[in-house]
Amino acid sequence: MNFEDYVAQHGKPMEWPYPVLYNKENEIEADVLILGGGPGGCMAAISAAKKGLKVALLDKAYPKRSGGGSGFDHWLNTPNPLSKVTPEDCVEWEEVTYKGYSNSLSRYIAAREAYDTLLEIEKMGGKIRDLDDEFEGAPFRDEKTKFLFCYDYENRFQFRVWGATFKPAIFNECLRLGVQVFDRVVATSLLNEGGKQGGRVVGATAFNMRTGEFYVFKAKATINAMSCHQTSWRFSSELIGLDMFKPNITGDGPAIMWRAGAELAQMERSRAGTAPGYEYPCYGTGNWWNTWHPATMVDANGKEIPYVDARGNVVKVEDRCRPAPWQKFIAERSPDPLYAKPTVIPDLAQRIQKGEFVLPLYADLAGMPWYERKVIWGLMVGHEGRTKIPVKLNYEAAGFDAGRDMLQNYFSLGGEPYPSTDRTMVQGPYRMEAYGNGGEVVVDWDLRTNLEGLYAVGDAILAGNYYYHACATGRYAGRKAAEYALSQSAPAIDRAQVDQEKARVYAPTRRPDPKKDWLDWKELRAVGARAMQNYCGGLRNEGLMKTGLKWVQDLKEKEYPQAYASNPHILLRVLETYNILTIDEVILQACLARKASSEVLGHFRQDYPAVDPPEWNKWITIKQEDGATKTGDLPLDFAGNLVGNYESHNPSYKGFLKKKK
Repeated sequence: MNFEDYVAQHGKPMEWPYPVLYNKENEIEADVLILGGGPGGCMAAISAAKKGLKVALLDKAYPKRSGGGSGFDHWLNTPNPLSKVTPEDCVEWEEVTYKGYSNSLSRYIAAREAYDTLLEIEKMGGKIRDLDDEFEGAPFRDEKTKFLFCYDYENRFQFRVWGATFKPAIFNECLRLGVQVFDRVVATSLLNEGGKQGGRVVGATAFNMRTGEFYVFKAKATINAMSCHQTSWRFSSELIGLDMFKPNITGDGPAIMWRAGAELAQMERSRAGTAPGYEYPCYGTGNWWNTWHPATMVDANGKEIPYVDARGNVVKVEDRCRPAPWQKFIAERSPDPLYAKPTVIPDLAQRIQKGEFVLPLYADLAGMPWYERKVIWGLMVGHEGRTKIPVKLNYEAAGFDAGRDMLQNYFSLGGEPYPSTDRTMVQGPYRMEAYGNGGEVVVDWDLRTNLEGLYAVGDAILAGNYYYHACATGRYAGRKAAEYALSQSAPAIDRAQVDQEKARVYAPTRRPDPKKDWLDWKELRAVGARAMQNYCGGLRNEGLMKTGLKWVQDLKEKEYPQAYASNPHILLRVLETYNILTIDEVILQACLARKASSEVLGHFRQDYPAVDPPEWNKWITIKQEDGATKTGDLPLDFAGNLVGNYESHNPSYKGFLKKKK
């Protein structure tokens, strides 16, 4: 029932369905506290609980399906018994692809333990093998293990999996192990020892987005498993189901770490995007990218659009997932010739304009071998995040048959595929931040931040990306945090810090002046996004960015106090908006600190036009000390010797690669 129907039937608006308990405070003690119940957070909770520790996990949604819980379709960078690809190879292709701006430390950890993590999730109930023999005889299937592989059928280090089965299995394992779960509870701050910014983290505060009640968590170790920052440049209050706009990813994690004194890096990174509303449901159109690879594409007259390799050679459908003789292997998203997948001709747009191909284009799954058609539509689209119900099941209910029908593509008609790959948009005002290899917190070989007692996993880590990375680093950080917690005594909470945060959280529940209208959270977000579009868009200079920084600071200091939350859910949205504005400040300050342009970072400065000069090939770090912003730098290879550092930090770990060695 929608709002209008309810009012018509009952003669009044719907009342808030939960008791509002703003005056209630709950105090929870745990050995290990997990902030965020996505795949990384749940895997961290499992690892810590297996050590016999008391573990608390909180999430703004219900962790059974939150944080990538709707599914995913491929598990990447996984050396395994059927592959000769090594963890070092996995790190190398990303370093080459991103010109050094890839976190080799966490990527190496993930690659070393990805296969062990995958097998562990299988024991929990996640489906990783073709046990029903649906794809028997397919070239991407190993007949003995029944594993399915994607992108590179020869080197076999990237798995196809039934990703929609993973999160329920992982979450149920948390419950089985006795993890205390607080759903619809949102972290608002980290608590520092003695209340001093930069001090040891001894817990967190949070509130319930349904009842509004307050929580104080005391913990010997805390793990940030909340997602990356998004929505700084792009906001839509209505079109929330489209592709890259994810309304619940609002930068809560990096914002609370920033306020606690954690060191972030690469916050200046962004790439071109489109305005919300000009996209299509994620993977809901026929295309040739990522999940849909290696789909055959045809024009309106049925003329096939050629696939070519990195040297321009035409590639037949049966070879689109096999490396050329001169390639090392095929990596998932690399454009580098050594690793690039075959793809449609790079000058497709120009050839459309000349009339060689007639719009619209279509994905012709029906014209492909049965196994490619079935795996693209039935498994990849069927299990990728946010696609199983809105795309696969809904389309089929409407009559779509992948064995008979073609699915339209919108390339050159607007928004397809991944508009940010269109080089004409590289300097556009709409940006996508922290989407794959974005900026976040710096960690060491224990996945610990610069703050004692605080660890990070998955997309909360500098340049974090992918489901396998979230699960593997979560599993790793959980055991590291547990080891630390076992050596610590119960922490002390600074009550003044708690009271200060509590006052900040509930301030929006009181109207500043009952006689005046209040400011809606949507207005604040829209204006904040406009500030970033205007003053930190594709082309930047010091004057623009300082104006943008002043605008954002004014929004926080002068306009935000006028915001009003009429119920706990609106309070959540108001507090999220404060976090977005906080991250906007960080982004602008990081952009000002990088006094050079960078192609790989999507950072183009008119006042410093030299692109990627050697002296600026480094990470720009940023943190707060006593409330003041401090910037610094790190070498791109700060991870050091990958094998040596991993081995020295994990001498007793027994995994697949240890046994193999």
